[in-house]
Amino acid sequence: MGESLRTFVGGTEVEVPNSIPAIRAALPEERREEFDRAINEAGVHEIQAVMRHWMLESVPDPEAEQILDRLAQDEAERRNVS
Repeated sequence: MGESLRTFVGGTEVEVPNSIPAIRAALPEERREEFDRAINEAGVHEIQAVMRHWMLESVPDPEAEQILDRLAQDEAERRNVS
C-alpha cells in the first residue's frame, strides 16, 4: 500500500483512504455499489480522477456538506421563483 494521505476536516487531521479496497470500506454501504461501478467503468486515463473523487467522498466533511446543502436549497428556491 502507498503512503498515507491526510487532510483536515473541521480542524482535525484525518487519514484519507488511498487504495480501492480502503476507499470502498470507508464509504457508507449504500454507496459501495455505485463506487464499484465507477471504478470498473473507468479507463486508464480516468482511473486517477475517479479514485480522487471517491477518496474525498469517503471522508465526511460536515462543513462542506452544509455548504452543498445550502447551495442545493438556494438552487431549488431559485427554480421555484421563476
